Amino acid sequence: MAQALRPHVAIIAHDGKKADLVAFATYNRERLKACYLLATDTTGSLLQEKVGLEVHHLKSGPLGGDAQMAARVVEGDVDAVIFIVDPLGKHPHDPDIQTLLRICNVHDVPLATNIATADILMGSELLWEKAKVRASTRQRAQRGEQISESPSPGPGTETEQAEQAGGTPTWPHR
Repeated sequence: MAQALRPHVAIIAHDGKKADLVAFATYNRERLKACYLLATDTTGSLLQEKVGLEVHHLKSGPLGGDAQMAARVVEGDVDAVIFIVDPLGKHPHDPDIQTLLRICNVHDVPLATNIATADILMGSELLWEKAKVRASTRQRAQRGEQISESPSPGPGTETEQAEQAGGTPTWPHR
């Protein structure tokens, strides 16, 4: 499958969670093989060596890898982020970590911060459907076509219907 047509999934794990990530990746190996994977350096090396996955490496997290990943999210190059955090550890690059988490929320990119959520994300058909839309956008951009932002939902959309019912729209609502 061509890189542009596969879901682009970013994978990061804090040192105290790398063993958990390897177990997750081993269990989800076939689904992950169907994705274009980006990872911070040490995490990417583990995924290649221990699980046999093809991974595009960015810098190590403390050396700017988390910030690089945030930039990729902003550019629309990432469909989902799996960032297995160690909530009990201290991280000198915490501002970069918080930036990545905030950017995922700003750009409505699915973000899993623990193994349970990562399993749900990888099994979600919505990931694959949304990735197809983003892949189409990436292909148009590569061809030099003008890409405009998504228009606001109009009357009668799922968003309006959910708001009238007192709820919120379900993801993906764009």
